Amino acid sequence: MNEIIYMVFVLTAGLVLGILFFGGLWFTVKKAVISKRPALWLIGSFFIRVSITLVGFYYLSQGSWKNLLISVLGFIIARTIIIYLTKSIEEKQYN
Repeated sequence: MNEIIYMVFVLTAGLVLGILFFGGLWFTVKKAVISKRPALWLIGSFFIRVSITLVGFYYLSQGSWKNLLISVLGFIIARTIIIYLTKSIEEKQYN
């Protein structure tokens, strides 16, 4: 039972990592377009997002490939959610 609870926690944490990564990417692109120094935004954001994500996956996996796979699944689900949300926001702004 504890293992199932931990797997749900790992999936949720993978979702959070994905939301931070892809939400941060969306935010960065929006800011870089209007910035005087877009390269600074893009490079800085890249290193911050990748660092947070890799450290998160490292601690979530705890040496188990199953935990890593579940957290990556949550990460991919978050990508789908962020794509859906950002498309609907862009469509509302366009109309």
